[in-house]
Order: sequence, then structure tokens, then C-alpha cells
Amino acid sequence: MLAVASVSLLLSVLIWFNYSAVLPLVADDWGLSGTRAGVVFGAFQAGYLLAVVPAGALADRRSERVVIAGGAFAAGAASLGFALVADGFLVGTLFRTAAGVGTAGVYVPGMRFVAGWYPESARGRAMGVYVGTYSTAAGLSFLLASRAATAVGWRTAVAATSVGALLVPAVVLGLGRDPPARDGPEAGGAGSPGLDLSILRNRAYLAAVGVYAFHNWELFGMRNWFVAFLTTESAVGAADAGVVAGAVLALGGAGNLLGGALSDRLGRSTVVGGALLVSGLVSAALGSLGSLPLPALLPLVAVYGAALTADSAPTSTAVTELVADDRMGTALSLQSLVGFSTTVVSPVVFGLALDRAGYAVAFPTLALGALAALGSLVALSRLTPRAARAS
Repeated sequence: MLAVASVSLLLSVLIWFNYSAVLPLVADDWGLSGTRAGVVFGAFQAGYLLAVVPAGALADRRSERVVIAGGAFAAGAASLGFALVADGFLVGTLFRTAAGVGTAGVYVPGMRFVAGWYPESARGRAMGVYVGTYSTAAGLSFLLASRAATAVGWRTAVAATSVGALLVPAVVLGLGRDPPARDGPEAGGAGSPGLDLSILRNRAYLAAVGVYAFHNWELFGMRNWFVAFLTTESAVGAADAGVVAGAVLALGGAGNLLGGALSDRLGRSTVVGGALLVSGLVSAALGSLGSLPLPALLPLVAVYGAALTADSAPTSTAVTELVADDRMGTALSLQSLVGFSTTVVSPVVFGLALDRAGYAVAFPTLALGALAALGSLVALSRLTPRAARAS
């Protein structure tokens, strides 16, 4: 069942970053400024935010598999529309928004699905695999789309990385089963209350959401602009920049897996804090290091790719442990709503800083996210009972 959820996520997340992989080509084709290019990326995040809370609440009441199937199909159809129909900033923004709406039905319901199959003692590792699939898929999206765009154009590249999502209903409905607690006549969670905002009174939960939100500020700003940075600031060509970016982002899968497994042994806060410290330091410096020779730059960005994601799975796992099981879908969806709100703003802020002062100033805007996440982590540690931290 972990494999079913992870494959479904992988095929869907190829859509999330196929635009970023071909961003320089789209910006050149449509004459986009840095700010407008950031808005098109942010539109996907905005669509995700519009739908993520309803999707999470629905997953508390009905089978997660049905929600995942519908969301993935909608995302695939919208992304194909972007590839085949979009002819400029406005239409492209609308299609990317619709693709984000569909993807909201995949990621959070999938986390709830995975959590339902694992006890807390092994949940960090399982969530590490699932969330790591997200990072691996992001890397593959860059690798596949950038290579295809060089060979056959950006539209074919986006289309090729969109069709897999249309296969997700067959995977998740044909091969999947509901978690054990939801088998039988009550399957689908019909007795669950769905959206329940009482969890907002849980201060530890709110602090964990703060960690996740500012972690995403840093992570998604980097993911959106990394190819453009390599292309313009280093000696890497456009095609090779996509390969380097894809490899670095794929390392995020290993970072998630390692972070999740270590958090089962060392504690969630310890792993999250270490990852944020490393990624924040690299974010602060990277914009000034683009002129480094590639052999010197690669080890740095490899560490960066792993550190940026090592805190993600432990943070989401902590959220599942801070709320009742029948509120898990709502808790995870509200976490995503707040967390991905920052991803609408971060690429635009980066683009504004880039237009005015270059990458040396743009990348430190990402380090501010890591710093704010560390502040939220301190609050979470103070609000979490000592016994819970030890376990």
C-alpha cells in the first residue's frame, strides 16, 4: 500500500515542477518578466491551496483512494491543457491554477492513507518514503522535462510529464485497499466529522504548522528558480542545468527518507533543527557562489538538496501525532493550506529581488524562511511534553 500511494504521488508530482523545468524557455517564448514567471508558478500553489482543505476533510469522510484518483486525473487533464492550449501569461496561469486544484486531492489524502497503515513507532520511516517520493518526482520532472524540451520543445516536454497522472485512478483504485481501521461496512470513514477547526486550539499543532510553512518558503523558492540560476550564473548550459537541478532535487528523496528514519530514533525536533540550520546557511550564500567551477559547486548543492527536504517528513509525522486519528486528514490539509500559502509568495519575492539586485540578494530571501522555521521549532519544543519528545 505504501508503494501504491508512492507511485500515485510520483506520477502526479511530475506535473508540479514541469513548468519550472522549462521556465527559461516559456519566459522567452511568452516574454515573461521574473515577476510574471514567478506568478505562473505561484498560480499552481494557489490552486492547491483553494482545494487542499476540502480534499483533506473529504478524505476524513470517504475513501482516500477515491479522492486521490479524482484529483490526479484532474491535474493531468489541466496540465495537458497548459501544454496544448496556453498561449501566454493569462491562459497559462489559469491552467496551472486548475492543475494545482487537482493535485490537492493527491498529496494530503495520500499522507493520511499512509499514516493509517503504520503505527507511530514506524510512521516516520513510512512517511519518509512517501514524502521522499515527492522530492524524487520533482527531480525526475526536471530531468525529463528539461531533456525533452531541448530535443522537441517545451510543450511536448510538459505534455509528456502530464500523461502519467491520468493513469493514477487505475493504480490506486485497482491495486489499493483502504487502511485496516476503515475496512468493512464503515469503510470510507462515513462516521468521521470531516472538517473540524477545533484542532486550531492545539498550540503545539500550530507551532508544527509554522515550521512546515517556513520550510516550504525556502524549499519552493529554490525549486522554482534553481534551473534559471544555474543557466544564467554558472557555466552550465540549459540542458545540463536541468540535469543538475534534477539530480539535486532527486536527492531530496534520500533526504526525506533519512530524515524520517532518523526522527524515529533521535526525535522529530532534533532532525528538523539540524536540517534547517544547514539549508539556511547554504541559502544565504548560494546566490554569490554561482561563478564557482562546477566540480566545486556540485557537492554544495548536493548537500543543499538533501538538507532542504530532511525536515519535511519529520514535521508531517509530528502533525499526525499531535491530533486525534479521526482529525488527521483535516490537520494535514490545514497544515498544507498554511504551509503552501508561503509557496505562492516565496517565488514572487525571489523574482522581485532578482529583478532589482540579482541572485546574491534573491537567495537570502529563502534563508529568512529557514530562520523563521527555526523560531517555530523552538516554540514547538517548548509546547511538546518532555516525554513525547523523548519517545
